Amino acid sequence: MGSNILKLSPFSFSKTLVFPKTVFSKLLPSPQFASFSPKTSYAGGLRLSLPRSKRNFVAMAGPGSVQKSDEEWRAVLSPEQFRILRRKGTEYPGTGEYDKFFEEGVYNCAGCGTPLYKSTTKFNSGCGWPAFYEGLPGAINRTPDPDGMRIEITCAACGGHLGHVFKGEGFPTPTNERHCVNSISLKFTPANSSSSL
Repeated sequence: MGSNILKLSPFSFSKTLVFPKTVFSKLLPSPQFASFSPKTSYAGGLRLSLPRSKRNFVAMAGPGSVQKSDEEWRAVLSPEQFRILRRKGTEYPGTGEYDKFFEEGVYNCAGCGTPLYKSTTKFNSGCGWPAFYEGLPGAINRTPDPDGMRIEITCAACGGHLGHVFKGEGFPTPTNERHCVNSISLKFTPANSSSSL
């Protein structure tokens, strides 16, 4: 449809940007790209690696992505949702509505409504935030924090900040992971609702 996909892979985690062909063709000759390999295609596009200094932009999921300006996000989110989802804030532990909530259903992104987690993957970690051991396939992006200490998780559709994922903490879950998610980043849909998975 006249678009190419640019796949960025900082620290082996992926982000995807979609560009019209005219914009994409102008990017290729640019010396800012560290490497270019036409044999590593992704969804009909090209996979490129950028130097670390060129990775300071927001990457969004390709198909089904939700892109809005800060003004548009402010119009649809509460000030606290905007602070956490768009500015990567954190709610105080133990204060979120879903911390000790264990109903059956699906947790969606509070920003764009994308389904993120099934309630069957939620567990009580005692950390003060909702904890899940895995997200729905393709719904969540992972990006190491700049200091390399934690891995941020964001909605793959809108880029909204969810929280962080921790590995190897010894919880009795199938993945040995804990997705520590801000309640305000989520919107729950009960299982008996027609829109739940």
